[in-house]
Order: sequence, then C-alpha cells, then structure tokens
Amino acid sequence: MKIVSYNLRKHAAGHELADIAATYDVDALCLQECDSEMLPERLHHLVLADTTKTNRLGLAVYVREDRYDILDTKVFAVQKSVHDRVLAPANERLLAVRLHDRQTEEDVLVGSFHAAPLTASNSLRRKQIAAAHAGMRSLAADIPSVMVGDFNYPWFIRGLERHLTTAGYALSRSSEPTYLRYKFFTGYFDFVTSTGFEIQRVDVLPRGASDHRAISLDAELAA
Repeated sequence: MKIVSYNLRKHAAGHELADIAATYDVDALCLQECDSEMLPERLHHLVLADTTKTNRLGLAVYVREDRYDILDTKVFAVQKSVHDRVLAPANERLLAVRLHDRQTEEDVLVGSFHAAPLTASNSLRRKQIAAAHAGMRSLAADIPSVMVGDFNYPWFIRGLERHLTTAGYALSRSSEPTYLRYKFFTGYFDFVTSTGFEIQRVDVLPRGASDHRAISLDAELAA
C-alpha cells in the first residue's frame, strides 16, 4: 500500500495534491491542515473517503477507488492542549478509515493524525497518540493498522518509541527532516505508527508550498 502524508500548512499546498496523487501512484493520501471545503471529490484515481468538518486545521483521507472499498470512517477527538482551548477548537485530531482491499481480500485501517503543537508537552502528545490508537482499534481491533501525519514530536523520540512498543505499535521515521520552515530550525515531525504492517523505509518528497515535506511509504502486510 503506497501511502503519502502531507501537512498542507493551512491549505497553502492544496494545489499540489493532484500532481502528487498521479506522480507517486498513491493508494492512500492522508492530509493535515487542509480546508475541507476546498478539496475535490476526486484526485485522478483517488476518491475522497472523508474529512473533518469542524476543525480550523482539517484532516482528510483519499483512497484508490479501483482497489479499496470504504467500509467505515470516523473522526476522533483527543485531549485538548492549551493552544486548542485559547485559539480554536481543534480536538478532532484523528480521521480513521476502514478499508477492504479487493486485491488481498484483507481489511485494513488507515489514519490521518495531527498532534498538538510544540506549545504542548510531550506527555500530552503521547496521550493524544494513545487516544488516537484507541480510536483506530474501536473501528476494528485486530486488523492491520497504519497511522500517519504530523506528530509534532522532534525531541526525545526514544521515549516515544518505548511507549509505542509497549502498546504494540512500531514507529517509522524518515531519514531526512520533514519540517523546514526556519533556516535555524528543522526537524522530524511527520511519522508513521503501525501494527500488522511491515514498513522498510519512509521517504520525503520534494519541498512544495508547505513548511512540511510530504512523506511517502510502502506498507506491506506482515507475514
């Protein structure tokens, strides 16, 4: 399953989506910081599975129409940060989609996730990640699951990995930084968590109009 995840920076990179879908032959395109009202229903071979409706910085998932049946979608709220409470309600931080793969006859879960910004603590973000995984499992407890997006977690990654391993999830990161807004500050913000999938590597795509670079990965069902 070819998955691309992209934080659009308040939809500034929205015009790039059609080219990304076609150029990288994407199976699932997961978006953060998108404007749901500006998203087309289709991008080449991809169909819009669902979007958040109330978030100022929205989430969306597109899937390959000729391979996957969309069985269920759900938006999940997680713990709010101070940033969320002061600036705008943005506690809907996971959009999960249950798919049936007509090629393998397997059901899989794909999630687009956006954690609280750096003004929040790593402890809160770990709680948000755990709540998002619980939300994914509530759609289907025992099927392969992959969650991608902007985790806003550039430091102390080993601690996060230990928490995820204990919970049964693997963490995958790109070999290059994904956040490039400032010359003096770059970082690894966009991650992948998975269970039931094998992910050999996570690549970064060329920089576009966003302050994040999109990440691309191949998720194969674990033997």
